[in-house]
Amino acid sequence: MQTENKSHFPIYRTKLRGLYTTAKADAEAECSILRHALDKIAEIKSLLEERRIAAKMAGVYSDSDPPRKTMRRGVLMTLLQQSAMTLPLWIGKPGESPPPLCGATPASSDYVAKQGDKVAARVKAVDGDEQWILAEVVSYNHSTNKYEVDDIDEEGKERHTLSRRRIIPLPQWKANPETDPEALFSKDQLVLALYPQTTCFYRALIHTPPHRPQDDYSVLFEDTSYADGYSPPLNVAQRYVVACKENKKK
Repeated sequence: MQTENKSHFPIYRTKLRGLYTTAKADAEAECSILRHALDKIAEIKSLLEERRIAAKMAGVYSDSDPPRKTMRRGVLMTLLQQSAMTLPLWIGKPGESPPPLCGATPASSDYVAKQGDKVAARVKAVDGDEQWILAEVVSYNHSTNKYEVDDIDEEGKERHTLSRRRIIPLPQWKANPETDPEALFSKDQLVLALYPQTTCFYRALIHTPPHRPQDDYSVLFEDTSYADGYSPPLNVAQRYVVACKENKKK
């Protein structure tokens, strides 16, 4: 009886091998379809962005004719949240490393942000102090190596001409903590993060990195009004957390 059962083992192995091969082929086909769909979504988003930029440039203002206040702050905050939520998740092939501007992965040294890209820009405030603001790239001059950027805040919109060292491109993909944890900032790492309900970046420490693709960072903003010098944990989306090249406060 045992001998008879053993004689069926090669048949079972062959069937299992066939089922495995079929399942693997089906999974690869499904993966290919999903990647194609993601590419199409990216193309559509790119076209919409091009139209938005074209409409914006059609109403470009001069120094003698500043823009009107066209967007309420609540609307702007909603748009920023939507931008963070719809930032595409990087899904690489097996063994493929996350590209530059995926999560915490910095841009290459020769990278030039495109027109319409969102960046963190270091500008001088009205009181003379410098601050990091959320801005949109208008143009880049290869002769002077300087950007022209617009303050994203419609209520106080201003155009700035800044050198490359004053610009930090924002992530273009979210990093998946489950497959690419190395592309995320680690606990206690110093970063610049967009303070909730504002358009300004401030120094902060990573309190908790994201655990799932849809999770935000939990950060501790530097704040002297608290005894330990840091705010309680606040959530900030991957889209709005970038590397801070300054030293940690002493």
